[in-house]
Amino acid sequence: MNNAYKELAKHLNNLPGGFPETENGVEYRILQRLFTQEEAELAIHLKMLPEEVESIAARVGIDEIELSSKLAVMARKGLIFRRSKNGNDLYSAAMFVVGIWEYHLNDLDEDLVKDVNEYLPHIAEKVWMKNETKHLRVVPISKEIIPEMAISSYEDAEAIIKKQSKIVVQECICRKEHEFIGEKCDYPGEVCLSFGTGAYYYEKNNLGRSITVEEALDILDKGRKAGLVLQPGNAQKPTNICMCCGCCCQILKNVKKMEKPAMHIHSNFFAQVIEDECVACGNCADRCHMDAISIEDVAWVNPDRCIGCGVCITDCPTQAIILKQKEASDVYVPPKNTVETYMKMAHDRGLSL
Repeated sequence: MNNAYKELAKHLNNLPGGFPETENGVEYRILQRLFTQEEAELAIHLKMLPEEVESIAARVGIDEIELSSKLAVMARKGLIFRRSKNGNDLYSAAMFVVGIWEYHLNDLDEDLVKDVNEYLPHIAEKVWMKNETKHLRVVPISKEIIPEMAISSYEDAEAIIKKQSKIVVQECICRKEHEFIGEKCDYPGEVCLSFGTGAYYYEKNNLGRSITVEEALDILDKGRKAGLVLQPGNAQKPTNICMCCGCCCQILKNVKKMEKPAMHIHSNFFAQVIEDECVACGNCADRCHMDAISIEDVAWVNPDRCIGCGVCITDCPTQAIILKQKEASDVYVPPKNTVETYMKMAHDRGLSL
């Protein structure tokens, strides 16, 4: 194996999202599919915090103009992250997930998809499940389903969207890549929302289209009606909202394999059945992405599997299932912003950024 790819794998593993080693080396196959050797050699010099080309050039020892051109190409290819500030391009490292993988929405191929599907459960086992701080969290599908509770604005998807000045919608890469391997699901595809700096990156790379707040709210409603789980970024000011299904979402489908999915999801709610109102129709069980509901004489919610998304509630004909808020001692308060989230993720893994 070329040393450039070994060093890049090590570099990515030292980022908050991780890129752990495997026994069969599938991670190197993925990197070779995505990066040229020169790109791999450059990528290892980028940090998580955005920098001007001048600073990177001094560290790498390459002419600033030449490096600027190379970094621009790498950003367009979805290998690194780029943002603009005061007319200047700033560049930073991108994690493999959430990051590089999602940035390849438009250039998937079957071999890449197969390799990534083989590798992501390994990341789930070695990083996602072990980290106390997760990439994403789960919020109720609608604040209307918990009207008696005063919920924080970061738990309210509509409130999150209404605060945004730049929104881009893109296809769900999880559902798109599953289609490549013959596992297409029936949930809507163009439902993932990016905000702010991330939205500009997606738009500039032709990964999505810019939309208004009103359009984003309509898409949110579409996702709710379809029965998708709302997963914003794990911050009080998230940079995205994903709308996920248990069959394709790489996080949910790997969490679903666990005996107690609720332990691996940041959520402040759980579903509860009002037995006297339940007619055991089974609608709630059909809609549950975590197999948390079983039907006997009435519906029963397994608290170890329920992730508090509220998807089960919207199709109940007798309003026999409700969301309850967790005890105050168990309420999760997300980091203030994405930078703080990444700092906490790095700390969980014993890393420093």
